[in-house]
Amino acid sequence: MDKERILAKLDEMEQYLSELQSIIPDSFEEYQRSIKTKRATERLLQITIEAVMDTCALLVKELKLGLPSAEEEFLEKLEGKVLEPATLENLKRMKSFRNLLVHGYAKIDDAKVFEILEDRLGDFEDFKAQVLKFLKIKS
Repeated sequence: MDKERILAKLDEMEQYLSELQSIIPDSFEEYQRSIKTKRATERLLQITIEAVMDTCALLVKELKLGLPSAEEEFLEKLEGKVLEPATLENLKRMKSFRNLLVHGYAKIDDAKVFEILEDRLGDFEDFKAQVLKFLKIKS
């Protein structure tokens, strides 16, 4: 297994999270007032989620779990092998949110983005911890 590539993706995710945490405003009102902060936050969330999905794709490939027909299947193929069911559900929500950011299916809801900043960044850490546990590497 190419642990180095997987660890590099996890490091990339951590870097994006660090950048994200450095720009989180103190309040929702402050967030709404700054278009620069909003756009930077949206982009950092997008590429952080993409790093997660890339990590999942690497794991599926390395574990020889077959070619998924859709990106969502990367996650499902890892359930019970690498990811716990609750984490899998969180990642599915992340991926859906990333699709909204990238494809603009709907106007971005500032309240939803700020809620993610306040309440959901730990989901990335949970993901990392489970991958490291699978790889038998201490976090």
